[in-house]
Amino acid sequence: MLVLSMDSSAKPASAAVCADGVLLGQYFQNSGLTHSRTLLAMAEDLLKNLELSVADMDLIAVSRGPGSFTGVRIGVSAANGLAWGADKPVCGVSTLEAMAFQTEHKELVICPVMDARRSQVYNALFKWQDGRPVRLCEDRAISLEDLSAVLKTFDTPTYLVGDGACLSYDFLAGAGVSCLLAPALMRYQTAYGVALAAAASKPTSALELEPSYLRPSQAEREKSL
Repeated sequence: MLVLSMDSSAKPASAAVCADGVLLGQYFQNSGLTHSRTLLAMAEDLLKNLELSVADMDLIAVSRGPGSFTGVRIGVSAANGLAWGADKPVCGVSTLEAMAFQTEHKELVICPVMDARRSQVYNALFKWQDGRPVRLCEDRAISLEDLSAVLKTFDTPTYLVGDGACLSYDFLAGAGVSCLLAPALMRYQTAYGVALAAAASKPTSALELEPSYLRPSQAEREKSL
């Protein structure tokens, strides 16, 4: 199965093409440029260099959140547009679960963390079983204090990945949590992880794919005041 996957849920943006779980190519950019300028351009250039097209793909996959509200919207809109135009199925996966799929540590608790601001991180916990990460909790926005209390209940060390990993490591280590920080090269969310997660998920039509924000946007919060 050929999968074109994309991630624009945080500052980095990436696009990847996988064949039956094998990475054929990936473009990754962490420049802070607007994803509306870079994401589709990366996907199109990657396909061109692989001598493939969207028509060759069996599935379009994207991280649907949590993450940056604008970034998630851009990614979901791009995936929907490509899937709709080429009449392809689409699969939206959790950004946090995608990171767990690209981080295989059988003996550790996988702890993806993304900076959610407002003194919180987006987080979920996973443990590898039978060749794939299994959820220990649902995606959530949680304070580092509350996350620290949860992680102290585990007997095994915690492996931190995500753009909030450094921030979380400093706090959690200071709070006495046994944790390891993923190397910089493996820390960020990537389209490759999205492709792996999508292969284990159920595809939908472009009409059904929606972002998952976990929290109301700033505009929604201000409107409710």
